[in-house]
Amino acid sequence: MTDRSIAARAAPPRSAMTTLDDVARAAGVSLATASRVLNGSTRRVAESYRQRVEAAAAELGYTANLSAQATAKGTSAVVALLVADIADPYFGQLASGVARGADEAGLVVTVAITERDPVREVRLVRALRGQRPRALILAASRSSESSSPELRRELEAIVAAGGRVVAIGPGAGDVRSVVIDNRGGAFALATALAGLGYRRAIALAAAEGVRTSDDRVAGFTEGFTAAGGRVDRIHRGAAFTRESGFAAMREVLIDGVDAGTVVFGVSDVVAVGALAALREAGREAGADVAVAGFDDISTGRDVTPPLTTVRVPLEDVGYQTLRAALDDSWELDAGALRLDVLLRDSTPPRS
Repeated sequence: MTDRSIAARAAPPRSAMTTLDDVARAAGVSLATASRVLNGSTRRVAESYRQRVEAAAAELGYTANLSAQATAKGTSAVVALLVADIADPYFGQLASGVARGADEAGLVVTVAITERDPVREVRLVRALRGQRPRALILAASRSSESSSPELRRELEAIVAAGGRVVAIGPGAGDVRSVVIDNRGGAFALATALAGLGYRRAIALAAAEGVRTSDDRVAGFTEGFTAAGGRVDRIHRGAAFTRESGFAAMREVLIDGVDAGTVVFGVSDVVAVGALAALREAGREAGADVAVAGFDDISTGRDVTPPLTTVRVPLEDVGYQTLRAALDDSWELDAGALRLDVLLRDSTPPRS
């Protein structure tokens, strides 16, 4: 007799709410075994039992009661991920890594978008706290207002309820952090560009106070200056977006840009917008005005010319962040991840 026929014979009327006890009877296993398979227990179950339980659950249309689990355990099988902008490939790649780790752990990922608004961020964290998440991951770029007393209270309440908070980068108070060395990566990029013969630069940054942008601009300026170059201007926009980079580059071009200048976009998305503005103005990216970015999103490899950048292993960052949320032995501030400078055709050597 197959697992499917066992489940079908034991199925309760479809009008009734299927319970875990129904699944256990249909699969011919104990209630404890069915619970271990379907409720995210860390205790291992024999593969034959796991298959029977999953087949019975699918046949009966059983869905775990997450609210009941949260009440019993203190937390649910949910990982809450806060990002600034889901359309940004940077956050998409991070989310992919988080989702991979969550799937391995039998958890579900809920994504919320902060739009880098501190008030909205607090409101979202408060709402997510009601789900009693196993972990809350703060992936949105931190601003100087992000660590407000209201946010700290909400994060402390999640921890008090048995959840864990992890931040990508600093700025979220006393929580676990997976650190990206934005300053060091930008310093290395600037040093490499100076080594190619560049002596004048312009930076396209996000609004002042966004820590990722501020760290990258500071590192780039330090590295370029130390290598004998000069950052002529720092143009600040409102967001890490292609449109912001496009608009900023247009304004820079109106003010005038000498041939041989390198433009540093604080993210690849900003740099791609700058490339588009250069094309619109009839300037040749690379040979005339060089452009570099940061992150190494896939789009940067496909544009013409391919974009010089700093590689951030974004999916690995997301995966490690999920592990930091679940691993009791994770060390606080375990050290910044290594970043690599990738020199491509958008910054050819200067004679």
